Amino acid sequence: MTKQRLQRPPSQYGFWSGALFGTVTGMASLLTFQYLFGILRRPRLISKAILMGEEQFDNEQALAVFIATESLRSGIQPRRLTTHSSREVLHAGYRNFSESWARDFGFAAFGLLTLKQYTPIKETLEAFFYHQTSQGQLPVKLHSVNVVTRFLHSFFEREQPNELMLKPKYLSGHGAPSLDGQALLVIAALAYTQESGNKQFLEEHWAKLQAAMQWLGTYRKATGEDPLLYQGAFADWADSIARHGRVLYTNVVYWKALSEMAIAANRLNLHEESIEYFVQAEKVLRAINRHFWREDLGYFVTSDDLLHLSSDGNLLAIAWGLAKREQAESILGVMERARMAEPVPTRVTYPSYPRHLIALENLLGGVANYHTDASWLWIGAWHVIALVKTGHMEAAQTLISRILNVIVQDRQVHEVHGPNGKPLSSMWYTAEAPLTWNAGMVLYACHVFENKRQEEQTSHLLSNLFHKSTE
Repeated sequence: MTKQRLQRPPSQYGFWSGALFGTVTGMASLLTFQYLFGILRRPRLISKAILMGEEQFDNEQALAVFIATESLRSGIQPRRLTTHSSREVLHAGYRNFSESWARDFGFAAFGLLTLKQYTPIKETLEAFFYHQTSQGQLPVKLHSVNVVTRFLHSFFEREQPNELMLKPKYLSGHGAPSLDGQALLVIAALAYTQESGNKQFLEEHWAKLQAAMQWLGTYRKATGEDPLLYQGAFADWADSIARHGRVLYTNVVYWKALSEMAIAANRLNLHEESIEYFVQAEKVLRAINRHFWREDLGYFVTSDDLLHLSSDGNLLAIAWGLAKREQAESILGVMERARMAEPVPTRVTYPSYPRHLIALENLLGGVANYHTDASWLWIGAWHVIALVKTGHMEAAQTLISRILNVIVQDRQVHEVHGPNGKPLSSMWYTAEAPLTWNAGMVLYACHVFENKRQEEQTSHLLSNLFHKSTE
Protein backbone atom coordinates (compact mmCIF):
# COMPACT_ATOMS: atom_id res chain seq x y z
CA MET A 1 0.00 0.00 0.00
CA THR A 2 1.46 3.27 -1.06
CA LYS A 3 1.34 6.34 1.08
CA GLN A 4 -0.23 9.41 -0.45
CA ARG A 5 1.07 12.90 0.41
CA LEU A 6 -1.60 15.12 1.86
CA GLN A 7 -1.93 18.45 -0.01
CA ARG A 8 -2.59 21.54 2.04
CA PRO A 9 -4.85 24.22 0.67
CA PRO A 10 -3.18 27.57 -0.02
CA SER A 11 -2.97 29.52 3.17
CA GLN A 12 -4.34 33.00 3.59
CA TYR A 13 -0.92 34.12 4.81
CA GLY A 14 0.75 33.11 1.55
CA PHE A 15 -1.87 34.98 -0.47
CA TRP A 16 -1.56 38.23 1.48
CA SER A 17 2.25 38.12 1.60
CA GLY A 18 2.33 37.70 -2.17
CA ALA A 19 -0.12 40.55 -2.62
CA LEU A 20 1.93 42.77 -0.30
CA PHE A 21 5.14 41.92 -2.13
CA GLY A 22 3.54 42.75 -5.45
CA THR A 23 2.18 46.03 -4.13
CA VAL A 24 5.52 47.10 -2.65
CA THR A 25 7.38 46.10 -5.81
CA GLY A 26 4.90 48.00 -7.93
CA MET A 27 5.13 51.10 -5.76
CA ALA A 28 8.93 50.94 -5.78
CA SER A 29 8.95 50.64 -9.56
CA LEU A 30 6.56 53.59 -9.87
CA LEU A 31 8.61 55.76 -7.51
CA THR A 32 11.82 54.84 -9.32
CA PHE A 33 10.22 55.71 -12.64
CA GLN A 34 8.97 59.05 -11.30
CA TYR A 35 12.39 59.78 -9.78
CA LEU A 36 14.27 59.05 -13.02
CA PHE A 37 11.63 60.78 -15.13
CA GLY A 38 12.02 63.87 -12.93
CA ILE A 39 15.74 63.89 -13.70
CA LEU A 40 15.32 63.20 -17.42
CA ARG A 41 12.82 66.04 -17.86
CA ARG A 42 15.37 68.55 -16.54
CA PRO A 43 17.06 70.78 -19.17
CA ARG A 44 20.00 69.18 -20.92
CA LEU A 45 23.49 70.30 -20.01
CA ILE A 46 24.88 72.77 -22.51
CA SER A 47 28.52 73.37 -23.30
CA LYS A 48 30.04 76.38 -21.57
CA ALA A 49 32.92 76.43 -24.05
CA ILE A 50 33.79 79.87 -25.44
CA LEU A 51 33.90 79.53 -29.22
CA MET A 52 34.91 83.10 -30.05
CA GLY A 53 37.83 83.37 -32.46
CA GLU A 54 41.30 84.56 -31.48
CA GLU A 55 41.03 87.34 -34.08
CA GLN A 56 38.57 89.11 -31.77
CA PHE A 57 41.28 89.58 -29.14
CA ASP A 58 44.68 91.26 -29.06
CA ASN A 59 46.40 87.92 -28.54
CA GLU A 60 45.86 84.36 -27.36
CA GLN A 61 46.53 85.29 -23.73
CA ALA A 62 43.76 87.91 -23.81
CA LEU A 63 41.36 85.25 -25.10
CA ALA A 64 42.40 82.87 -22.30
CA VAL A 65 41.82 85.52 -19.64
CA PHE A 66 38.38 86.22 -21.14
CA ILE A 67 37.53 82.50 -21.02
CA ALA A 68 38.69 82.25 -17.39
CA THR A 69 36.66 85.34 -16.47
CA GLU A 70 33.49 83.96 -18.09
CA SER A 71 34.10 80.55 -16.48
CA LEU A 72 34.25 82.17 -13.06
CA ARG A 73 31.26 84.45 -13.58
CA SER A 74 29.12 81.56 -14.86
CA GLY A 75 29.28 80.04 -11.38
CA ILE A 76 27.50 82.98 -9.72
CA GLN A 77 23.88 81.93 -9.27
CA PRO A 78 20.93 83.25 -7.22
CA ARG A 79 20.01 80.61 -4.62
CA ARG A 80 17.35 80.46 -1.93
CA LEU A 81 18.81 80.71 1.55
CA THR A 82 15.45 80.69 3.35
CA THR A 83 11.82 80.71 2.26
CA HIS A 84 11.87 84.49 2.00
CA SER A 85 15.49 85.34 1.15
CA SER A 86 18.07 84.51 -1.49
CA ARG A 87 21.74 85.21 -2.11
CA GLU A 88 24.14 85.37 -5.04
CA VAL A 89 26.17 82.24 -4.38
CA LEU A 90 29.27 81.00 -6.19
CA HIS A 91 28.89 77.41 -7.37
CA ALA A 92 31.91 75.13 -7.69
CA GLY A 93 30.89 74.15 -11.21
CA TYR A 94 28.07 73.38 -13.60
CA ARG A 95 27.95 69.71 -14.61
CA ASN A 96 28.97 67.82 -11.47
CA PHE A 97 29.13 70.48 -8.78
CA SER A 98 26.26 72.92 -9.17
CA GLU A 99 26.57 73.74 -5.48
CA SER A 100 28.80 75.82 -3.24
CA TRP A 101 31.80 74.14 -1.61
CA ALA A 102 33.69 75.90 1.18
CA ARG A 103 37.20 75.12 -0.07
CA ASP A 104 36.40 75.79 -3.74
CA PHE A 105 34.90 79.14 -2.86
CA GLY A 106 37.79 79.92 -0.50
CA PHE A 107 40.24 79.79 -3.40
CA ALA A 108 37.90 81.11 -6.11
CA ALA A 109 37.31 84.20 -3.96
CA PHE A 110 40.81 85.42 -4.88
CA GLY A 111 39.66 85.59 -8.50
CA LEU A 112 36.43 87.37 -7.60
CA LEU A 113 38.47 89.92 -5.66
CA THR A 114 40.67 90.40 -8.74
CA LEU A 115 37.51 91.20 -10.74
CA LYS A 116 36.16 93.32 -7.87
CA GLN A 117 33.06 91.12 -7.75
CA TYR A 118 32.39 91.87 -4.09
CA THR A 119 28.67 91.05 -3.88
CA PRO A 120 28.92 87.28 -4.59
CA ILE A 121 31.82 87.01 -2.12
CA LYS A 122 29.86 88.76 0.61
CA GLU A 123 26.64 86.85 -0.03
CA THR A 124 28.31 83.43 -0.33
CA LEU A 125 30.03 84.08 2.99
CA GLU A 126 26.69 85.11 4.51
CA ALA A 127 25.15 81.86 3.30
CA PHE A 128 27.87 79.79 4.97
CA PHE A 129 27.81 81.84 8.18
CA TYR A 130 24.02 81.48 8.33
CA HIS A 131 24.49 77.72 8.71
CA GLN A 132 27.33 77.83 11.24
CA THR A 133 26.69 75.48 14.16
CA SER A 134 26.70 76.56 17.82
CA GLN A 135 30.11 74.85 18.12
CA GLY A 136 31.52 77.06 15.36
CA GLN A 137 31.63 74.52 12.52
CA LEU A 138 30.91 75.84 9.04
CA PRO A 139 29.41 73.58 6.33
CA VAL A 140 31.60 71.57 3.99
CA LYS A 141 29.20 72.67 1.29
CA LEU A 142 25.73 74.10 0.62
CA HIS A 143 23.64 71.90 -1.66
CA SER A 144 20.09 70.95 -2.55
CA VAL A 145 20.37 67.37 -3.90
CA ASN A 146 22.07 64.26 -2.52
CA VAL A 147 25.18 62.70 -4.05
CA VAL A 148 23.33 59.95 -5.94
CA THR A 149 20.89 62.40 -7.50
CA ARG A 150 23.78 64.70 -8.36
CA PHE A 151 25.64 61.86 -10.09
CA LEU A 152 22.56 60.81 -12.06
CA HIS A 153 21.97 64.36 -13.26
CA SER A 154 25.56 64.42 -14.52
CA PHE A 155 25.40 60.89 -15.97
CA PHE A 156 22.21 61.63 -17.93
CA GLU A 157 23.60 65.07 -18.86
CA ARG A 158 20.89 67.06 -17.12
CA GLU A 159 21.13 70.34 -15.21
CA GLN A 160 20.77 70.15 -11.44
CA PRO A 161 17.80 72.08 -9.97
CA ASN A 162 18.95 75.45 -8.60
CA GLU A 163 15.52 76.63 -7.53
CA LEU A 164 15.57 74.43 -4.41
CA MET A 165 16.59 75.82 -1.01
CA LEU A 166 20.23 75.36 -0.03
CA LYS A 167 20.95 72.89 2.78
CA PRO A 168 24.17 72.58 4.77
CA LYS A 169 26.35 69.47 4.73
CA TYR A 170 28.89 69.25 7.54
CA LEU A 171 30.74 66.05 6.62
CA SER A 172 32.43 64.94 3.41
CA GLY A 173 31.43 61.84 1.46
CA HIS A 174 33.79 59.81 3.68
CA GLY A 175 32.23 61.14 6.86
CA ALA A 176 35.03 63.56 7.72
CA PRO A 177 34.74 67.28 8.54
CA SER A 178 36.59 69.75 6.31
CA LEU A 179 39.33 71.48 8.29
CA ASP A 180 40.83 73.16 5.24
CA GLY A 181 37.44 74.37 3.99
CA GLN A 182 36.74 75.93 7.38
CA ALA A 183 40.08 77.77 7.43
CA LEU A 184 39.72 78.88 3.80
CA LEU A 185 36.34 80.49 4.53
CA VAL A 186 38.01 82.50 7.30
CA ILE A 187 40.83 83.52 4.93
CA ALA A 188 38.34 84.49 2.21
CA ALA A 189 36.24 86.56 4.62
CA LEU A 190 39.27 88.47 5.88
CA ALA A 191 40.64 89.01 2.36
CA TYR A 192 37.24 90.34 1.29
CA THR A 193 36.98 92.84 4.16
CA GLN A 194 40.53 94.02 3.52
CA GLU A 195 40.21 94.42 -0.27
CA SER A 196 36.68 95.86 -0.31
CA GLY A 197 37.13 98.06 2.75
CA ASN A 198 33.94 96.61 4.25
CA LYS A 199 34.93 96.90 7.89
CA GLN A 200 31.29 96.66 8.96
CA PHE A 201 31.13 93.09 7.63
CA LEU A 202 34.19 92.24 9.70
CA GLU A 203 32.66 93.73 12.83
CA GLU A 204 29.31 91.98 12.31
CA HIS A 205 30.87 88.57 11.72
CA TRP A 206 33.89 88.74 14.03
CA ALA A 207 32.26 86.47 16.62
CA LYS A 208 31.55 83.87 13.92
CA LEU A 209 35.15 84.03 12.70
CA GLN A 210 36.39 83.55 16.26
CA ALA A 211 34.06 80.59 16.73
CA ALA A 212 35.31 79.08 13.46
CA MET A 213 38.90 79.28 14.67
CA GLN A 214 37.99 77.84 18.07
CA TRP A 215 36.35 74.87 16.34
CA LEU A 216 39.51 74.29 14.31
CA GLY A 217 41.52 74.36 17.53
CA THR A 218 39.62 71.34 18.81
CA TYR A 219 41.49 69.24 16.23
CA ARG A 220 44.78 69.78 18.01
CA LYS A 221 45.95 67.06 20.38
CA ALA A 222 44.25 67.44 23.76
CA THR A 223 47.52 66.86 25.58
CA GLY A 224 51.04 68.11 24.97
CA GLU A 225 52.40 71.23 23.30
CA ASP A 226 51.76 70.21 19.69
CA PRO A 227 49.87 73.12 18.02
CA LEU A 228 49.25 71.31 14.71
CA LEU A 229 45.87 70.06 13.51
CA TYR A 230 45.21 66.33 13.15
CA GLN A 231 42.75 65.19 10.49
CA GLY A 232 41.06 61.98 9.49
CA ALA A 233 41.52 60.15 6.18
CA PHE A 234 39.98 61.67 3.03
CA ALA A 235 39.41 64.93 4.93
CA ASP A 236 41.15 67.65 2.89
CA TRP A 237 40.90 68.81 -0.73
CA ALA A 238 42.67 65.64 -1.93
CA ASP A 239 39.71 63.67 -0.64
CA SER A 240 40.39 60.54 -2.67
CA ILE A 241 43.63 60.01 -0.74
CA ALA A 242 43.72 58.64 2.82
CA ARG A 243 46.36 61.04 4.05
CA HIS A 244 45.67 61.60 7.73
CA GLY A 245 47.12 62.82 11.00
CA ARG A 246 49.32 65.90 10.72
CA VAL A 247 49.09 66.94 7.05
CA LEU A 248 51.25 69.76 5.67
CA TYR A 249 48.63 71.39 3.44
CA THR A 250 45.95 71.58 6.15
CA ASN A 251 48.36 73.10 8.65
CA VAL A 252 49.73 75.68 6.21
CA VAL A 253 46.13 76.81 5.58
CA TYR A 254 45.53 76.85 9.36
CA TRP A 255 48.66 78.97 9.89
CA LYS A 256 47.46 81.42 7.24
CA ALA A 257 44.05 81.73 8.89
CA LEU A 258 45.66 82.42 12.30
CA SER A 259 47.98 85.02 10.75
CA GLU A 260 45.11 86.83 9.03
CA MET A 261 43.04 86.76 12.21
CA ALA A 262 45.92 88.48 14.01
CA ILE A 263 45.96 91.26 11.40
CA ALA A 264 42.16 91.61 11.42
CA ALA A 265 42.00 91.79 15.23
CA ASN A 266 44.52 94.63 15.10
CA ARG A 267 42.30 96.45 12.56
CA LEU A 268 39.47 96.21 15.10
CA ASN A 269 41.77 97.53 17.86
CA LEU A 270 41.54 94.19 19.66
CA HIS A 271 45.23 94.22 20.48
CA GLU A 272 45.26 91.43 23.06
CA GLU A 273 43.42 89.10 20.68
CA SER A 274 45.78 90.11 17.88
CA ILE A 275 48.78 89.13 19.97
CA GLU A 276 47.14 85.83 20.92
CA TYR A 277 46.49 84.90 17.28
CA PHE A 278 50.00 85.98 16.32
CA VAL A 279 51.53 83.78 19.01
CA GLN A 280 49.42 80.82 17.89
CA ALA A 281 50.46 81.38 14.26
CA GLU A 282 54.13 81.53 15.26
CA LYS A 283 53.83 78.27 17.17
CA VAL A 284 52.22 76.57 14.16
CA LEU A 285 54.91 77.95 11.82
CA ARG A 286 57.70 76.55 14.01
CA ALA A 287 55.91 73.21 14.33
CA ILE A 288 55.49 72.98 10.54
CA ASN A 289 59.22 73.49 10.08
CA ARG A 290 59.99 71.02 12.85
CA HIS A 291 57.69 68.23 11.70
CA PHE A 292 57.58 68.57 7.91
CA TRP A 293 60.81 70.12 6.62
CA ARG A 294 63.36 67.59 5.38
CA GLU A 295 66.73 69.10 4.59
CA ASP A 296 67.90 65.89 2.91
CA LEU A 297 64.91 65.89 0.53
CA GLY A 298 64.74 69.66 0.05
CA TYR A 299 61.04 70.13 0.69
CA PHE A 300 58.21 69.86 3.23
CA VAL A 301 56.94 66.28 3.34
CA THR A 302 53.22 65.58 3.08
CA SER A 303 52.64 64.10 6.53
CA ASP A 304 54.25 62.07 9.30
CA ASP A 305 53.74 58.93 7.18
CA LEU A 306 54.17 60.26 3.63
CA LEU A 307 57.53 61.59 2.44
CA HIS A 308 56.06 62.78 -0.86
CA LEU A 309 56.40 66.33 -2.18
CA SER A 310 52.79 67.50 -2.27
CA SER A 311 52.59 70.64 -4.36
CA ASP A 312 49.60 72.08 -2.46
CA GLY A 313 51.26 72.68 0.92
CA ASN A 314 54.72 73.44 -0.46
CA LEU A 315 53.54 76.07 -2.95
CA LEU A 316 51.22 77.74 -0.44
CA ALA A 317 54.09 77.86 2.05
CA ILE A 318 56.14 79.80 -0.52
CA ALA A 319 53.34 82.03 -1.83
CA TRP A 320 52.16 83.01 1.65
CA GLY A 321 55.64 83.60 3.06
CA LEU A 322 55.87 80.67 5.47
CA ALA A 323 58.91 79.13 3.75
CA LYS A 324 62.30 80.80 4.10
CA ARG A 325 64.09 81.95 0.95
CA GLU A 326 66.45 78.97 0.84
CA GLN A 327 63.57 76.57 1.48
CA ALA A 328 61.55 78.13 -1.33
CA GLU A 329 64.44 77.84 -3.79
CA SER A 330 64.99 74.22 -2.84
CA ILE A 331 61.31 73.29 -3.22
CA LEU A 332 61.02 74.98 -6.62
CA GLY A 333 64.21 73.27 -7.74
CA VAL A 334 62.93 69.82 -6.83
CA MET A 335 59.61 70.52 -8.57
CA GLU A 336 61.42 71.64 -11.72
CA ARG A 337 63.63 68.55 -11.80
CA ALA A 338 60.55 66.36 -11.28
CA ARG A 339 58.86 68.25 -14.18
CA MET A 340 55.74 68.74 -12.08
CA ALA A 341 54.51 71.60 -14.27
CA GLU A 342 54.57 69.55 -17.48
CA PRO A 343 52.58 69.30 -19.66
CA VAL A 344 49.92 71.09 -17.59
CA PRO A 345 50.80 73.06 -14.43
CA THR A 346 50.84 71.59 -11.86
CA ARG A 347 50.86 67.95 -10.79
CA VAL A 348 49.48 67.07 -7.35
CA THR A 349 52.39 65.11 -5.93
CA TYR A 350 55.82 63.64 -6.56
CA PRO A 351 56.06 60.72 -6.59
CA SER A 352 52.46 59.49 -6.87
CA TYR A 353 50.73 58.33 -3.70
CA PRO A 354 50.61 54.53 -3.24
CA ARG A 355 47.57 52.72 -4.61
CA HIS A 356 46.40 51.43 -1.22
CA LEU A 357 45.70 55.02 -0.10
CA ILE A 358 43.37 55.75 -3.03
CA ALA A 359 39.62 55.68 -2.36
CA LEU A 360 37.79 52.63 -3.70
CA GLU A 361 35.28 54.72 -5.67
CA ASN A 362 38.11 56.35 -7.62
CA LEU A 363 39.65 52.99 -8.40
CA LEU A 364 36.31 51.60 -9.59
CA GLY A 365 35.46 54.82 -11.45
CA GLY A 366 38.64 54.73 -13.53
CA VAL A 367 40.08 57.95 -12.10
CA ALA A 368 42.60 56.58 -9.60
CA ASN A 369 45.08 59.32 -10.53
CA TYR A 370 42.63 62.15 -9.74
CA HIS A 371 44.82 63.31 -6.83
CA THR A 372 48.14 61.71 -7.81
CA ASP A 373 49.77 62.34 -11.20
CA ALA A 374 46.90 64.48 -12.52
CA SER A 375 47.33 68.26 -12.83
CA TRP A 376 45.14 71.06 -11.51
CA LEU A 377 45.26 74.65 -12.77
CA TRP A 378 44.64 76.09 -9.28
CA ILE A 379 47.91 74.46 -8.17
CA GLY A 380 49.56 75.78 -11.31
CA ALA A 381 48.36 79.25 -10.35
CA TRP A 382 49.98 78.99 -6.91
CA HIS A 383 53.10 77.70 -8.68
CA VAL A 384 53.17 80.92 -10.72
CA ILE A 385 52.68 83.04 -7.59
CA ALA A 386 55.47 81.16 -5.78
CA LEU A 387 57.82 81.87 -8.69
CA VAL A 388 56.82 85.56 -8.70
CA LYS A 389 57.39 85.80 -4.93
CA THR A 390 60.91 84.42 -5.34
CA GLY A 391 61.73 86.68 -8.29
CA HIS A 392 61.71 84.02 -11.01
CA MET A 393 59.68 86.09 -13.46
CA GLU A 394 60.86 84.27 -16.58
CA ALA A 395 59.85 80.89 -15.18
CA ALA A 396 56.54 82.40 -13.99
CA GLN A 397 55.89 83.71 -17.52
CA THR A 398 56.55 80.24 -18.94
CA LEU A 399 54.00 78.67 -16.60
CA ILE A 400 51.39 81.36 -17.23
CA SER A 401 51.75 80.88 -20.98
CA ARG A 402 51.37 77.12 -20.56
CA ILE A 403 48.24 77.54 -18.40
CA LEU A 404 46.63 80.04 -20.78
CA ASN A 405 47.45 77.85 -23.80
CA VAL A 406 45.63 74.94 -22.13
CA ILE A 407 42.58 77.14 -21.49
CA VAL A 408 42.46 78.29 -25.12
CA GLN A 409 42.91 74.70 -26.29
CA ASP A 410 40.02 73.50 -24.08
CA ARG A 411 37.94 76.66 -24.68
CA GLN A 412 36.95 76.54 -21.02
CA VAL A 413 38.56 75.98 -17.62
CA HIS A 414 38.46 72.28 -16.87
CA GLU A 415 38.67 70.67 -13.45
CA VAL A 416 41.66 68.37 -13.84
CA HIS A 417 44.03 67.17 -16.58
CA GLY A 418 45.70 63.80 -17.00
CA PRO A 419 49.41 63.19 -17.71
CA ASN A 420 48.62 63.40 -21.44
CA GLY A 421 47.51 67.02 -21.04
CA LYS A 422 43.87 66.24 -21.79
CA PRO A 423 40.93 66.71 -19.37
CA LEU A 424 40.69 63.64 -17.14
CA SER A 425 37.74 61.37 -17.88
CA SER A 426 36.53 57.78 -17.75
CA MET A 427 33.36 55.87 -18.59
CA TRP A 428 31.91 56.96 -15.25
CA TYR A 429 33.35 60.42 -14.78
CA THR A 430 33.78 63.55 -16.88
CA ALA A 431 35.92 66.37 -15.52
CA GLU A 432 33.94 69.40 -14.42
CA ALA A 433 33.82 72.28 -16.89
CA PRO A 434 34.01 75.00 -15.98
CA LEU A 435 35.50 74.75 -12.49
CA THR A 436 35.30 78.14 -10.78
CA TRP A 437 38.09 77.28 -8.33
CA ASN A 438 40.61 76.88 -11.17
CA ALA A 439 39.28 79.87 -13.10
CA GLY A 440 39.47 82.21 -10.10
CA MET A 441 42.98 81.18 -9.19
CA VAL A 442 44.24 81.59 -12.78
CA LEU A 443 42.90 85.16 -12.83
CA TYR A 444 44.50 85.89 -9.47
CA ALA A 445 47.87 84.48 -10.59
CA CYS A 446 47.78 86.61 -13.74
CA HIS A 447 46.99 89.64 -11.58
CA VAL A 448 49.91 88.97 -9.21
CA PHE A 449 52.28 88.42 -12.13
CA GLU A 450 51.19 91.55 -13.98
CA ASN A 451 51.46 93.74 -10.87
CA LYS A 452 55.00 92.48 -10.25
CA ARG A 453 56.01 93.03 -13.86
CA GLN A 454 54.69 96.59 -13.85
CA GLU A 455 56.45 97.22 -10.54
CA GLU A 456 59.75 96.03 -12.01
CA GLN A 457 59.26 98.11 -15.17
CA THR A 458 58.52 101.22 -13.09
CA SER A 459 61.54 100.55 -10.89
CA HIS A 460 63.75 100.09 -13.97
CA LEU A 461 62.43 103.30 -15.53
CA LEU A 462 63.02 105.31 -12.35
CA SER A 463 66.50 103.88 -12.04
CA ASN A 464 67.35 104.94 -15.60
CA LEU A 465 65.96 108.43 -14.99
CA PHE A 466 68.01 108.75 -11.81
CA HIS A 467 71.22 107.73 -13.58
CA LYS A 468 70.58 110.16 -16.41
CA SER A 469 69.95 113.01 -13.99
CA THR A 470 73.26 112.37 -12.22
CA GLU A 471 75.34 112.23 -15.40
